[in-house]
Amino acid sequence: MDRIHVTGMRFYGYHGVFAEETKLGQRFNVDLSIGLDLSRAGKTDDLRESVNYAELYEVTKRVVEGTPLQLVEALADRVAKHVLALDERILETTVKVIKPDPPIAGHYEHVAVEIHRKRVDYQ
Repeated sequence: MDRIHVTGMRFYGYHGVFAEETKLGQRFNVDLSIGLDLSRAGKTDDLRESVNYAELYEVTKRVVEGTPLQLVEALADRVAKHVLALDERILETTVKVIKPDPPIAGHYEHVAVEIHRKRVDYQ
């Protein structure tokens, strides 16, 4: 299966379990991958035969900067659901949501959740 990747997207949202997360907000980084058949796009050089990367970014932005959720797991799932709904040619998606600065004492780079969903998961 062919794949399109949009990585390192950065947003500001109000997701989290703790009050300060939902009040002050925090950064979220998202890596997105979609699986689809890109053979016609490769042969025709026509954007209509592919999925527009800007649309993938915008749908992800709307979710991450939208209605707050408690869990990063729920946020990743919501992104996946909206990405799959964007275009029927998208057969599957992998979404990685990274919290660079969660309120956890200690030394670490970040915490992240990565999920993989197929179109059939939401039908």
